[in-house]
Amino acid sequence: MSAIEIRGLRPLKGEIIVQGSKNAVLPMMAASVLNRGKTLLNNVPRIQDVFCMMGILNSLGCTCRLKGHQLEIDSSGLSGSCVLKEDMEKMRSSIMLLGALLGRCGEAGVYSPGGCMIGERPIDLHLMALRELGAEIGEDDGDGVLYARVRRFTGKRIVFPFPSVGATENALFAAVMATGRTVLEGCAREPEIGELCSFLNSMGACVRGQGTDILTVEGGLPLHDTHFTVGGDRIVAGTYLMAAAAARGELVLTGLDPGVLGAVTDILKKMGAVIYEDEGLLYIRCQERLLAADICTGPYPDFPTDLQSVMMAVMSLSKGESRIQETVFENRFRTAAELEKMGARIECMDDKARIKGREMLFGTRVEARDLRGGAALAVAALAAEGSTIIGGYEHIQRGYEDICRDLEEIGADIHMCA
Repeated sequence: MSAIEIRGLRPLKGEIIVQGSKNAVLPMMAASVLNRGKTLLNNVPRIQDVFCMMGILNSLGCTCRLKGHQLEIDSSGLSGSCVLKEDMEKMRSSIMLLGALLGRCGEAGVYSPGGCMIGERPIDLHLMALRELGAEIGEDDGDGVLYARVRRFTGKRIVFPFPSVGATENALFAAVMATGRTVLEGCAREPEIGELCSFLNSMGACVRGQGTDILTVEGGLPLHDTHFTVGGDRIVAGTYLMAAAAARGELVLTGLDPGVLGAVTDILKKMGAVIYEDEGLLYIRCQERLLAADICTGPYPDFPTDLQSVMMAVMSLSKGESRIQETVFENRFRTAAELEKMGARIECMDDKARIKGREMLFGTRVEARDLRGGAALAVAALAAEGSTIIGGYEHIQRGYEDICRDLEEIGADIHMCA
């Protein structure tokens, strides 16, 4: 099954327990190779990207066992340091293994990473940070493989010109294994970075500055086995908030820190949604058509680019004209053409989009081109008249454990189809 069918205009009401965070667990899985023992992770989402990373780690000699939502990684048998090209092409997050394998083995081989085609997403900042800490990196122009080696990482001060999440993660892995102190300035402040720092500290590392753009790492400390619980996925939570907003529903989300969605809930409140926050809980009620709004994506704590296409779907149904400026990924507007098939009125020019809201969208056949774009189409379909078939369901499975199950539990008419 590679498609889902949604019959729209069904009342949505109920509670969803938010799955574990994709963007938090993947770097933790990569970091597990730094410890020559076992890592136990709880609240792991059963999504394709996790299964892909498990496959990569297994191919390198680790042993991964996922039982329910608990993942055990035994990296004591690590025997390889080169990630296969076909594995790299499946998932963008695999690039973080470069810093982790260098830290553990002193050498690594990786290829250009894959994943969703939402922009160029260069890895120059990753390579800059690793080189600053002492790595030698070369590229084989023939097949695109990056070869890296290091005798010993040495701590130093590094300043990032842009708060790249992936570059911050790779630099952290290297800094934990380095001799001496490393100070990373201009770091990404995403909540998942803070979770990664806490995870590394639970392994015996010493990382300070979580939640700020300056992280200080005392390197070279002995690492040990750890047992860690992954937090809720803020992007999945944001998707379901917007599903309730678009379909004029009432929803309770549990299993997450509501504070990490401040930029999203602030906009939804301005648009007319009623939102209540408590510890580990978010409530939304939306009974009227939302008002138009303007957003600009950016690094945390700005509006997340991962929810930009989902918000575009919501804005397609709002009252008035909304505007979006995308400052992170240049191809994030690919979903606009699919939304237009459903009747949305969207004009895109470079990094800006104008959305003239209308009262109703209409079901048709559309195609998910990337992970978050697929989720956006599902949100639009919930508020559309008739039936919508969304192809490319495999993209959605990369980040959503079971979007059909979750939405069906709150009243949606949704199922898999051919």
